[in-house]
Amino acid sequence: MSEFEQLHPSLQYHVVNTLGWSTLRPTQLAAIPAIQGGSHCLLLAPTAGGKTEAAAIPILSRMLKESWPATSVLYICPIKALLNNLEHRLSHYAGLVGRTVEVWHGDVSQSRKKKTLREAPDILLTTPESLEAMLISVRVDRPRWFGSLRAVIVDELHAFAADDRGWHMRSVLQRLDQYLEKPLQRIGLSATVSNPEELLAWFAPVGGRCVVGSASVSTDADVTIDCVGTLENAATVISRLHRGEKRLVFCDSRSSAEQLSSMLRAKKVRTFVSHASLSASERRQAEAAFGEEKDCVIVATSTLELGIDVGDLDRVIQIDSPSTVSSFLQRMGRTGRRTGSRRNCLFLTTNRDAFLLALGITYRWSQAWVEAARPPEEPWPIAAQQILAATLERGEWPRSEAVILLARCFPELPQDGLALLIDYMIEQTYLDSTEGLVRIGLRTEREFGRGHYRDLLASFSGAQLLTGRYGSAEIGYIDPTVLTGEDRQRLLLLAGRSWLVKEIEWSKRTVWLEPAKEGGKARWMGGARSLSRSVCQGIRAALVDGVAPAALLSQRARLEFAAVVDELAIGTETRFLSKGEGGKVRTWTFAGTKENRTYAHMAANGGVRVKFDALSVEAPAAAFDAGLGRDAGLSLTIGEQNVFAEGIKFASAVPSQLLCRTIFSRNFVEFFEPGTPCC
Repeated sequence: MSEFEQLHPSLQYHVVNTLGWSTLRPTQLAAIPAIQGGSHCLLLAPTAGGKTEAAAIPILSRMLKESWPATSVLYICPIKALLNNLEHRLSHYAGLVGRTVEVWHGDVSQSRKKKTLREAPDILLTTPESLEAMLISVRVDRPRWFGSLRAVIVDELHAFAADDRGWHMRSVLQRLDQYLEKPLQRIGLSATVSNPEELLAWFAPVGGRCVVGSASVSTDADVTIDCVGTLENAATVISRLHRGEKRLVFCDSRSSAEQLSSMLRAKKVRTFVSHASLSASERRQAEAAFGEEKDCVIVATSTLELGIDVGDLDRVIQIDSPSTVSSFLQRMGRTGRRTGSRRNCLFLTTNRDAFLLALGITYRWSQAWVEAARPPEEPWPIAAQQILAATLERGEWPRSEAVILLARCFPELPQDGLALLIDYMIEQTYLDSTEGLVRIGLRTEREFGRGHYRDLLASFSGAQLLTGRYGSAEIGYIDPTVLTGEDRQRLLLLAGRSWLVKEIEWSKRTVWLEPAKEGGKARWMGGARSLSRSVCQGIRAALVDGVAPAALLSQRARLEFAAVVDELAIGTETRFLSKGEGGKVRTWTFAGTKENRTYAHMAANGGVRVKFDALSVEAPAAAFDAGLGRDAGLSLTIGEQNVFAEGIKFASAVPSQLLCRTIFSRNFVEFFEPGTPCC
């Protein structure tokens, strides 16, 4: 029996006769026996490689063969826009065989959610945060709702694994176990990663596992790097190149996306914009319009790097550079879908750092290399969040059971540390405890109790943005820092258009806008990007070899390349020193952000301030030599620890010795075994 013939007869019929597919793709065929056999699976395929169908078709087949009741399948995505995009497609597939799909997230109306609770769908599309909200909600009959679950599909698993949302997602799935009538099959969908077996083992620690698809990286593509100097020049190039074609332009900040879209519209280019600070209706309008048109540009942030379908593209253009090869591959993978077309990407770099990063990314890609997907180490703050969420879910429960649950959710963490964590949370009144039972404490109610514990649902801290409105229309979300202080703005850029701020209702977190002709500015607060050692070593390799990477260089880029090689005079040594001013030495390590932060911290001991970036460390020569020569572990002062902890949600619920392990593992490289924790 062929793989296709293993599907339920109804699905075989509809694939051929209704969908009109003469065959399935190799990955889709290979997934059928693995998924129908009940194994935990990781499905690997490039962007637009059919991963959704590879999971959905055999899952629907199992649903029919085994008569699964509703709700039997969870489909989890990292962003709401992707859920909305998938809803129509999955509803169509499920509807062919008499099954239903619903979506549940923060933008879904309460009336629709109430209807979903009354009439459970076969497949529920949601996010980890919305699933968490269901687990702690008193309105959800958890045994009835989750007892019939048979499988969970997690889309963009590599994106989840890249940060603490992955730990949160996996822990929530573990907490579902208490309600399940049968074990839950876990299916992950991922772009190309270098460690698929390791990623699947992290995602599904217990049970049989199967990786489907290839982890190889294709270098067959047309890639060019250009140096344009400014965003305005980039807009000019885009307006003149590839007219009559559909172009997707990636920017790595919302501000750049807004500025570029405004510049393109000023040059009479049909332009749409999409990023996370636009309202859902604005994003949907832009993506739908872009999908229907031919001669246009959509300017987007990484939100369109994920699997949102915007139709067939002719060109991908990257302003500056992404920070990982994985992101580059996903973005470029938007092109080359039509028969006879090739994947392509044009880098338009606006400064030297971006040019060097583009060199490093494309050099590593030319070696068929891609990053591993590994979650951040020492997730103690997420463990704290999960014990609070589980306590809200269960009410009063034994402390011993809390330790056991944490050990199941976080088997990578030592059990004595988990017990220490709970004791500390009791001491700090995040939990209240009497006679061996724990319940929510006063500090948790005070810090997270607003809006039915809304702030407790997410593992990350989002900026408290204001909603920008024009009449009854919601336009997007505005960083309040733009509207305060001496440099406050009265003209804003949002959705690619200029707006005049008419009124701010701080109590309602609403900014009333009206259209302006021009002059708006865009600004959101964001963190600096961290670059890996591997990518930075790719930059070094390109410069040492003295040749361009697999990408073509424009004439301007060739001149810039020659200038960098001449200026740095890089040889084959590991580190390169060049004299600076004030007795300082700039050491070019090409070691990445974490390693250079470690060098700088070691050299800075004694009160000397040391600057660093991903490529180099700048310090007085004596301080640098002394720092690298010390044979001692790193340490952080309380003040330094507090600075690092500012960006970690739930840090205050974690004891210092555990929090230091989180800070150290995520920000520093351990060149040697430290004698004590970092505090």
